[in-house]
Amino acid sequence: MKATIRRIIFFISIVISPWPLVAQSDSCHLRISLLTCAPGEELYATFGHSALRVYDTVSNEDVIYNYGTFNFGEPGFYTKFIRGKLLYYLSTSDFNSFTASYVVEKREITEQVLNLDCSEKRKILQVIFENLLEKNRFYKYDFLFDNCTTRLRDLVEKSAKENIHYGKAVPANTTFRNLIYEYLDYNHEDWSKLGIDLLLGSKTDRVMSERETMFLPDYLLKTFDSTHKGIHPLVTAKTGIYQPGTLSAPGNSISPLMVFSILFILVAALSFSKNRITTQILAGFDGFVFFITGMLGFLMLFMWFGTDHIMCSNNYNLAWALPTHIIASFYMYSRKKMIKYYFRLTAMINLLLIILWFILPQAFNISLIPFVIMLITRSLVHAGIVISHGQVYHQEL
Repeated sequence: MKATIRRIIFFISIVISPWPLVAQSDSCHLRISLLTCAPGEELYATFGHSALRVYDTVSNEDVIYNYGTFNFGEPGFYTKFIRGKLLYYLSTSDFNSFTASYVVEKREITEQVLNLDCSEKRKILQVIFENLLEKNRFYKYDFLFDNCTTRLRDLVEKSAKENIHYGKAVPANTTFRNLIYEYLDYNHEDWSKLGIDLLLGSKTDRVMSERETMFLPDYLLKTFDSTHKGIHPLVTAKTGIYQPGTLSAPGNSISPLMVFSILFILVAALSFSKNRITTQILAGFDGFVFFITGMLGFLMLFMWFGTDHIMCSNNYNLAWALPTHIIASFYMYSRKKMIKYYFRLTAMINLLLIILWFILPQAFNISLIPFVIMLITRSLVHAGIVISHGQVYHQEL
């Protein structure tokens, strides 16, 4: 509590101080810098973190401002998180406390001192002071467009008296999904990558602007390295505050591609068996798989229309994860023609999806190919075009 009061007094003194509008960057005894923390091994730390450091060279006040804080214990936390309504807020901590946790996790910390004059620094601190007020402290987090990193970019933009000319940190035609893949592939987060690909729709495959690349901490750092404020570099100094040395990437795990490929081969092999027990197992398996696939499609629809996650809209995965499979799964072996027509249509849609897999305006996870092919083959069985013990017949249409 006392530390918070001291910081508020510190802010007020900065806001009302009669500094000249134009001054050398060190004349106000403040150094403002961007801290970039490397990705960690845990899923929540996969993309790294950014924070702002304000150091007073006279009082030795060394404060970290962190827009990436949320209350894990708040009522309805998971519901708000899933619906995209979870509120994040600005918090403060001292420099040593902030860095200690990253040192324990052996995550590199890089500091970039920003080329700001006193009036620009004062403007940044005015915005931060306003954001610390209870009525302004919370904001609705958006992973791509409004997060702990983009807020720091915006702070610099709002404070600068000269035009900001961003450098280029990514190749041309880079999409949001491309950058997300970069981190997931490095950490071998194959299952997380699958989950993201299932829920994020075609908007994630839009080519980013240079400004939009800075939704990730590393790319805010890289962009700032080559950014100019007017004719002057935005970064005056770059220092490795903590460097743990060379770290090996996590080892490989069982990938979803391997799991789905083995599953497809196993189901295909069992489909040729005339054993009664095998037939019963396949019957239960088909009902389960189509039910789960339908539930997954329902989840995609919910994420599209029932949440504030705009990147979950226009999801082409619904072409194979049809929500109607939930109902169809209870009528797998019905002799009604309507059911057979349903599975014929399902097979046709999935086959068309496989043909257009790499040219549709949304990137699909490659590990889903054997799963979708399995859906095709089992749909053909229930459509009456292929029977499970391998005899092929053509039913009169």
